Amino acid sequence: MQAMESSQVVKAIRKIVRAIDLRSREVSRQTGLTIPQIVVLQGIRDLGEVTTKALSANADLSSATVVTILDKLEEKGLIERYRSISDRRIVHARLTSQGEVVASDLPGLLHDEFEKKFDALSSEDRKQLVSAIERIAEMMNAHQLDAAPILMTGKLSG
Repeated sequence: MQAMESSQVVKAIRKIVRAIDLRSREVSRQTGLTIPQIVVLQGIRDLGEVTTKALSANADLSSATVVTILDKLEEKGLIERYRSISDRRIVHARLTSQGEVVASDLPGLLHDEFEKKFDALSSEDRKQLVSAIERIAEMMNAHQLDAAPILMTGKLSG
């Protein structure tokens, strides 16, 4: 790769990481939740009563990270965990009534301006953009990383 192109790629990725960091802090201030907590909460909302393994796959986070996030969400009264009736080794998570309220009013994980611009793209352009970003992640071996540190670059309370 040419040095100039390599530098441009690094600069663009750094800008994206910085934008995600700023948005993470903004969302955390608004909701009292970190982005990974929101991703897991949304996963429970979307999947219903769900196992840690299914949440881990849905959120692209390790099971250990999901368990830690579930602990925090349970402390906040947003989810509850219970053992499966058919197999006591399996633990499910579901939203509490408070969790349903919070999950129904979460801000977007990306800025409104990005979402408007992204939605304005043609379906084909959106697919190509997502494909290109996924390809960059794959080229950086990011598929081998837990997404939580990427979604939470600075120290957040919560």
